[in-house]
Amino acid sequence: MSNDIKSKIIEIIAEQAVLDPSDVTDDQSLDDLGIDSLGLVECIFAIEESFDISVPFNANEPDQSDFDISSVASIVKAVQGLIAEQSS
Repeated sequence: MSNDIKSKIIEIIAEQAVLDPSDVTDDQSLDDLGIDSLGLVECIFAIEESFDISVPFNANEPDQSDFDISSVASIVKAVQGLIAEQSS
């Protein structure tokens, strides 16, 4: 399941960045991938829809969020945490 979550998130991010998923690595930030604030919001919506979760993210104050968007790996970890919370 964990790899499925990661693969789906990378697929969503790659689509927003207009890249092949194989070009997206764990240590890259969304900025590195050329994703702007609108693209970030679209990624969040797509993640919420794909995993049926609610992401605690304030697009107006991304630095104030509990949802870590500093890298692809941190986004995967945060989503995995939200899914685990929801299923418990």
